Amino acid sequence: METFLIRALQLILSLSLLVIVHEGGHFFFARLFKIRVEKFYIFFDPWFSLFKYKPKNSDTEYGVGWLPLGGYCKIAGMIDESMDTEQMKQPAQPWEFRSKPAWQRLLVMIGGVLMNFLLALFIYSMILYTWGDSYIALKDMTYGMKFNETAKQIGFRDGDILKAADGEPLERFNVDMLRSLVEAREVTVLRNGQEEKILMPEVSLLDIAKEDPPFVDILYPNVVDSVWADGGFAKAGIMAGDTLLAVNGAAVNSWNDFVNELGTLQAKAELEKQPNATFSLVYARGGIRDTVQVQTNSSFKVGAEMHLDYKPTVLTYGFFSSFPAGVTLGVNTLKGYVNDMKYVFTKEGAKSVGGFGTIGSIFPKVWDWSRFWSMTAFLSIILAFMNILPIPALDGGHVLFLLYEIIARRKPSDKFLEYAQMVGMFLLFALLIWANFNDVLRFLF
Repeated sequence: METFLIRALQLILSLSLLVIVHEGGHFFFARLFKIRVEKFYIFFDPWFSLFKYKPKNSDTEYGVGWLPLGGYCKIAGMIDESMDTEQMKQPAQPWEFRSKPAWQRLLVMIGGVLMNFLLALFIYSMILYTWGDSYIALKDMTYGMKFNETAKQIGFRDGDILKAADGEPLERFNVDMLRSLVEAREVTVLRNGQEEKILMPEVSLLDIAKEDPPFVDILYPNVVDSVWADGGFAKAGIMAGDTLLAVNGAAVNSWNDFVNELGTLQAKAELEKQPNATFSLVYARGGIRDTVQVQTNSSFKVGAEMHLDYKPTVLTYGFFSSFPAGVTLGVNTLKGYVNDMKYVFTKEGAKSVGGFGTIGSIFPKVWDWSRFWSMTAFLSIILAFMNILPIPALDGGHVLFLLYEIIARRKPSDKFLEYAQMVGMFLLFALLIWANFNDVLRFLF
């Protein structure tokens, strides 16, 4: 329950900030061009609001709605989420959106997306300034990588050190590396001190991202690093430095293999409603093999750990140098997200779409400001991109109609815009229902 509350609080705080900044972008350009803003709300307020306040001598009512699906900035003389068609039947006033030149209205509409993107760049810059950037370079992972059966059928081998994809160096272990692998025609690895070329077939990032064990993972050698007192290993006589060879007759060539075997034992024990698991372990010490029986605890742990003493690459940034680095990070994040959008239009992609539960799950289980701001910047990138899509009811839909007006030199009719807004809102609510329905299915099954 505590984990749920921590993630929920992070999600609410993050989305509230993003909504304020997004709607603030519309508000800023509207007021810059002397367009009246009637409402500025966090969350939607059909029928009633949780809080509202209108300062003296102000045309704007500020408030908090009860429906946490975003927020809105009600701009006078515009068909938007409020669907205030009665106002549009009245004569146009000089302070209304519809009375302003098309270029001003265009800036008002892209203001939210612009502010979200700039916010993401600023957050990334401040993350680099405050915490720097620390990672283990792939070239320094001297034990190489661990690959699953799919990868081995392609030609990878456990222990391969990843060097390049289509000639472009691979630097760090992350989703960008995985994306580079699946989109490459040729991957270069270092195997037993020699470079090897692996030809890549057509592979879907969405498919391999779901594989368990993963397509590629950090390889941990099958040597015990440390043993806890009173754990299953300690009771069986296993010591740090022992080499694990087999679990219940299944060969173990890495710590990764050992963890996978424990997972299989746990699944079987839980199916049989057993509180723990007991297994046969073959190990070697000083060249001598022995076999012992090991019992896990109720969490199916054996009381041992594996650490790698890889030296991390640490990059630090001054205040001014953090901004170009933050911009580069933000732009690369946007490129990766846009690139992955093609998977949404596949059958598996449609199933992977998630709602608030999925978004909340990307936040850490414990409060971590670095991770919180990193996730907030990522969501700001997503919000900016999704809102600029040319779908009616989104900012991109309004931008599309404004571009048409600029090119054709005539406005779409108010009736057309009204129907387009209704269709767009229907599509968005359908997508919202589908995404959260997927979350429910994942939770249940």
